[in-house]
Amino acid sequence: MRIALFATCFNDTMFPDTPRAVVTVLERLGHTVEFPVEQTCCGQLHVNTGYQREAIPLVRLFTDTFAGYDAIVAPSGSCVGMVREYHSRVAEVAGDPGLAAAVARVAPRVYEFSELLVDVLGVTDVGAYFPHRVTYHPTCHSLRMLKVGDRPLRLLRAVRGIDLIELPAAAECCGFGGTFALKNADVSVAMVGDKVRHVRDTGAEVLCAGDNSCLMHIGGALSRLRAGVRTLHLAEILAATEPAAADHVQVSDVEPIR
Repeated sequence: MRIALFATCFNDTMFPDTPRAVVTVLERLGHTVEFPVEQTCCGQLHVNTGYQREAIPLVRLFTDTFAGYDAIVAPSGSCVGMVREYHSRVAEVAGDPGLAAAVARVAPRVYEFSELLVDVLGVTDVGAYFPHRVTYHPTCHSLRMLKVGDRPLRLLRAVRGIDLIELPAAAECCGFGGTFALKNADVSVAMVGDKVRHVRDTGAEVLCAGDNSCLMHIGGALSRLRAGVRTLHLAEILAATEPAAADHVQVSDVEPIR
């Protein structure tokens, strides 16, 4: 199986340890992962803010870059949701049957990380070891659009040493929503305040999710409260094999994927 990594521009720029962790896990399972260097943004930001036509070149580049792969994996439910649910709409706006056909070929092969592991590769135990108290936040795109269900939790339950605690009101949005947090700041702050309260109620050391955008939003609120809870992407927990490997690396300490 030819597997390609779609790192996403957000992770590449701000959280490069996450796509690296995806590769670590897949290589541990015996797979070779390719990283097409031509990849850029999926166009989500453009479409979410009403610039569908400006997203057309990005959709065209995406289909060209990832054509021919059996599976494309991304550590971001929101970006995968964009590709699978909205690339076809952008192709429709473009009025380009060729682009629409390319999207129809490529988009169904794009998987969120937990989907690829559980549904495509058929594994839940990836050999991870993470001896910490963890709670999991299901992000809106993964929960409502992709319907990943309990796949991330099944993966987490198989991690050795983990103390997995249920998050109260887990399905409630954290308030990020991309530009929503900018356009509706007061509402966003109120929503993340509720989320942070529930996270702190668990007594968890680590908040886990499948989207770093949500983790950045919640983590910012947690850090301002000095709550002592760190945030970590699902892929990074699954990549950990010993306590030292689970230590969080600051964004400033690493270089983006080139």
